[in-house]
Amino acid sequence: MSRSVTLPARARAHLAASGLYLARGGRAVLRGVDLTVSPGVRLGVVGENGRGKTTLLRALAGTLPPDAGAVRRAGTIGVADQELPVPAGRTVGDLVALELADARAALRELDASVAALAEESPEAADRYAGALAAAESLDAWDADRRVDVALAGLGAVTDRERPLATLSVGQRHRVRLACLLGARHDLLLLDEPTNHLDTHGLDYLTAGLRAHPGGVVLVSHDRALLADVVTAVLDLDPTRDGRPRTYGGGWSGFRDGRRAERDRWVADHAEQERKRERLAEDLAAARDRLSTGWRPEKGTGKHTRATRAPALVRSVHRREEDLRAAAVGVPEPPARLEMPRLPAIAAGVTILRAEGVMLDGRLGRACSVSLRPGERLVVTGGNGSGKSTLLDLLAGGQAPSEGAVHRARRARIALLAQESTAPSGRSAAQVYESAIARLVSTGALAAGEVVALGRLGLLSGADAARPVTELSVGQRRRLDLAVLLGSRPHAVLLDEPTNHLSPALVDELTEALDATDAAVVIATHDRQLLRETGSWPRLRL
Repeated sequence: MSRSVTLPARARAHLAASGLYLARGGRAVLRGVDLTVSPGVRLGVVGENGRGKTTLLRALAGTLPPDAGAVRRAGTIGVADQELPVPAGRTVGDLVALELADARAALRELDASVAALAEESPEAADRYAGALAAAESLDAWDADRRVDVALAGLGAVTDRERPLATLSVGQRHRVRLACLLGARHDLLLLDEPTNHLDTHGLDYLTAGLRAHPGGVVLVSHDRALLADVVTAVLDLDPTRDGRPRTYGGGWSGFRDGRRAERDRWVADHAEQERKRERLAEDLAAARDRLSTGWRPEKGTGKHTRATRAPALVRSVHRREEDLRAAAVGVPEPPARLEMPRLPAIAAGVTILRAEGVMLDGRLGRACSVSLRPGERLVVTGGNGSGKSTLLDLLAGGQAPSEGAVHRARRARIALLAQESTAPSGRSAAQVYESAIARLVSTGALAAGEVVALGRLGLLSGADAARPVTELSVGQRRRLDLAVLLGSRPHAVLLDEPTNHLSPALVDELTEALDATDAAVVIATHDRQLLRETGSWPRLRL
C-alpha cells in the first residue's frame, strides 16, 4: 500500500492541547488553553474578536507552532480557514482531488494489488488484504458521490472543470466546505463556516455536523449554529484566573455556566473591595486616635499618657498589616452592558412613519412603517433586498426617491449601521464625547441626560483611552453602540447588530432591547436573534 495514504483513526481519533501559549508582538494571544476533542465531541470556540480563536485553530491544525504547551493529534484532519488561496489554473476538481487524495490513493493501490495477485507472488495476498482494508476504512468507493451530494446541499458549483479563479469568494468557500464534509475526516476544524451560506446551505451544514461521527472544533459567531450543533463550548474571553473555560451541556450549558461564574466573580470582587474599605476606615480612625485621641484630660499624669500611646501605635501598626494582607486578589470583572434608560415620547405619539418609501436602485419595493413608543419590528429579506437602505431612510441618512418619512418633533432616532465609519486617530473617549457634545450643543440632548462612556460598560478604561485606529473591529463596534446609546434615542434602528460582537454582549443587548421603552427596529440575518425576537412583528423585503 502506498505510504502516502493516511488512514482514519475512527474511534481512536483525538485532538488534545495542554498548557497552550502563543504570543504575537510580545502580547499573549492565548494562555493556558487545555482541551480534548474525541469522536462525538463538537467543541464551539467563542470570544471577542482578537481573543485568538483563529490562532487556536491554526495551532491545533499544526500550521502554527505554539510558544509553549503541546498539541497531540491522532486521525485525519480537515481544516477550513477563513481564507482560501487560489493557485493559478486550479479547478473545482483539483480542490476535490486534494481533499480526497487518500481515498483515491487507496483505490489506486487496491487496483495495483489486484494486478499483483495474477503474478502469484508471496506478498501479493497480504498486499491485497491491506489495500482492501484501507479502501474500506476510507469508504473510498463512495467518496466522490459524498462530495457531489455536499456540493448540491451547500449550493456550491458542481462543475469540476470550472476554474476556481472564476468563482466568488463565497462560492470557493462552499466548494471547500463540501469537500471537507464529503471526505469524512476524523476531525474537522472549521473557522466561521456559515459565512456565505444561504438558508438551505445553513440547514445542510447543521445536519452534516450533527451527523459527523468524528470530532469537530467550530469557531463561529453564528449563535444558532452553536446552539444547534455544539456539545461543549470553550470561552476565550477573560476569566478571574486568566485561563479559558470549557463548559459542557452544549450552548445552553455554556450560557448558564458563564452567567453563574460571572455572578460569583462579581460577588467575590465586591466582597473583597468592601473588606478593604472597612479596614481602610479602621486604619484612618486608629491614626486619628493616635494623633489626637490618646491625650488624656488636663491634670492626668505623665504615666497615663506614656502607657496609652504605645497601645495606640500598636493598634495603627496592626491595622496597617491587616490592610496589606487584605489586598484584592480577585481581578476586577469585565464590565457588563449597562443600558441607560431610553425615553419614550408621550403615549400615543407616532415617533416615526414612512409611507411608500422607495430609493432608485437600492429599495425597489414601496415600504411603509409606523412606530410608536415601545413598539418592535424585525426587517428580514435576502442580501440586496434593501434592508440597510430602509433603515438609512428611516434614520434620515438619505431621502427616498418616492414616498415620505415623517418624524415626531424633537424625536431622537439613532442608527447602528452595519459597518463602522473609517477609524479616527482620536481616542475612543474623545470620539464618544465629541458625538454627545454635538447633540447637547444643538439642543437635541439635555445636559442632564448625558451618560459617561464608562457607565455603559462597553469599553474598558484602557480601551477608551486608545486611538480608534488601534481598536479591533469588535471594539469599534462597541464604540458605535456606545455612541448610539449615549444619544438616548426614542427609536433605535439596528442593522445586523450581532456583527463582530461576542455572544455574551449579544445576550446582554438582546435582553436590554426587549425591556426598553424606546421603539426598536432590527434588520438581521442572525438566526438566533430571529428566534429570540420570534414574537416581534416582521417586515419582509
